[in-house]
Amino acid sequence: MLRSLLLILALGISAASAQNLRIGLREDPDIMDPTLARTFVGRIVFASLCDKLFDINERLEIVPQLATGHSWDDPRTLRITLRPGVKFHDGEPLDAEAVRYSLNRHLTMQGSFRRGEINTIEAIEVVDPLTVLIRLNAPSAPFLTQLTDRAGMIVSPRAAEAAGRDFGRRPVCAGPYRFVERVAQDRIVVERFPEYWNAAAITIPRITYQIITDSTVRLANLQSGALEMVQSIDPDDVAAVRRNARLRISISDELGYQSLTINIGNGARAQTPMGQDARVRAAFELALDRQVINQVVYEGIFTPTAQPVPPGNPLHVAAFRPEPRNLDRARALLREAGVRTPLAVEMTVPNSPDLRQAAEVMQAMLREAGFELRINTMEFASSLQAATRGEFETYLIGWSGRVDPDGNSWTFIHSRGPQNDGRYSNPEVDRLLDAARVEADPAKRRDLYAQIWAIAIRQDRSRIYLWHRKNIVAHTARLSGFTAVPDGLIRVQGLRLAP
Repeated sequence: MLRSLLLILALGISAASAQNLRIGLREDPDIMDPTLARTFVGRIVFASLCDKLFDINERLEIVPQLATGHSWDDPRTLRITLRPGVKFHDGEPLDAEAVRYSLNRHLTMQGSFRRGEINTIEAIEVVDPLTVLIRLNAPSAPFLTQLTDRAGMIVSPRAAEAAGRDFGRRPVCAGPYRFVERVAQDRIVVERFPEYWNAAAITIPRITYQIITDSTVRLANLQSGALEMVQSIDPDDVAAVRRNARLRISISDELGYQSLTINIGNGARAQTPMGQDARVRAAFELALDRQVINQVVYEGIFTPTAQPVPPGNPLHVAAFRPEPRNLDRARALLREAGVRTPLAVEMTVPNSPDLRQAAEVMQAMLREAGFELRINTMEFASSLQAATRGEFETYLIGWSGRVDPDGNSWTFIHSRGPQNDGRYSNPEVDRLLDAARVEADPAKRRDLYAQIWAIAIRQDRSRIYLWHRKNIVAHTARLSGFTAVPDGLIRVQGLRLAP
C-alpha cells in the first residue's frame, strides 16, 4: 500500500495537464524494434510509433494504413500501392524502397521474430516509388493478415542502418508519435509527430506509457487521476470501475490465449520427465481444472480452451475441447511413466498477481495427482529471454492473438517457428501447418487444424492451452474516441482528452 501511495503522489506531482495522456501498462515491453520484439505491451506502444502497411478494425476487417490498397495479380503475387507524402520521423520519405528494405530486414536479420510470419516471400520488387510487388513461393492464406502487425511495420532505412542492432533503443518509424525517452521498468514517452500523414486524427501532444505491474496499483492510479487509461485490469476489479462515475470500461473478446509452454527440446532443461515423456505431460494436464481456475482467479469471465483458436473464429474446431479433470487417470499415467512421486516440476511465471494466483491454484491441483509444482516468478521481458535460451521447464505465457489462426499456431509449434521456445518438432505437424497456410477453402483449413490439434496437442502434448482471455480496458470519462478492437491494442487515432 505504501508503494501505491508513493507512486500516486509521484505521478500526481509530476502530472501534466490534459496535454499528456498517461497509460498504465501491466508489463515493461521488450526491445522497441518491430523485427526483434515479441511482447503484447510492446505492440501497444508500437501502435503510436510505427504505422503498418495494413491494420484491422473492430470488425476484424483488413484496412489500409501506410498502403492505400492491394490486389493479387495471381495467387502468389501481391501488389501494394503506398500512400503518397508519408514521412518517417527523421524526415526521410516512406517509399517502395523503404518497404522493400523493411521486409528484407524482417526476413534476414539475426534473431528476427518476423521471419516465420512472412517466410513465404520469394522476392520483393519495386515497380515505382509508390508500388511494391511481393512474390510468394506458394499461395498463402494468412499472408496479408501478417502485414497488419509488426511484419507490416516499416522502419526508416537510414536510421536502421545507422543504429544496427541498437535501433530498438530509439526507433524511427512513420507513426503518429515519435520516440522521446525510455526508462526501463518505469516509462516510455512519445510526442506527436507534426508531419504525420493523418495529423488531423491526432489531438494529444504527448503520451507516457507508465509501467505498473500490479493491477491494484494501476487501478488506484486511475481512480486517483494519476493515469488517464490502463491497458488492463483484473476481472475482479470490473465492478469497482463500473461504480465510479468518473471512469469508463471496455470489455471485449481477445484473439489470443493463455497457455503453458513445455520445454521438450531446448537445451539441458528439456531433459526431465516432463520434457521427455508425453504421458507425464498428459498427467499434468489431466490434473488441471480450467473452469475452477477461471472462477477462482478471473471471476469466471474467461473461456476455458484446449486450442489456440478462439470460439469466435470461423476456423475454431468446436469438437476439440478441454478434457475433464481426471486424477485417477493422471496418477495412472505417472505410474506407467515410471516416475517417482511427488514429481518436481518448475513453472516460470511472469511476475503479475493474477498469474501468480493462477499458478498457485494449479499447484494445489497438481499436488493431488503426484506433482510438486515449484513456481519461479520473473519479470516479464526477462522471462521471455530465458524462454528463448531454454532456461525453463514449463512457462505460463499468453499470446494476444491474430486474426488468422496461422498467427496463433505456426510460429509456436512448427519446428522452424521463431517462438517455438520448447523446440517441439513433429514432421507431420509441420506438413499440416504448411498445408493450412496454402489452403484457401475454410472448411478444408478447419479440418487441417483439427488434425494438427489431434497430434500436437492431444497426442504429443506439446503445449497446454488453458483459456481465452478478455480485453478489459479502463479509462477516465474525460477520454473519448477509444475503439475496442479484438487484438487489444490502444489505437491513438481519434483519441481526445478533455481538461
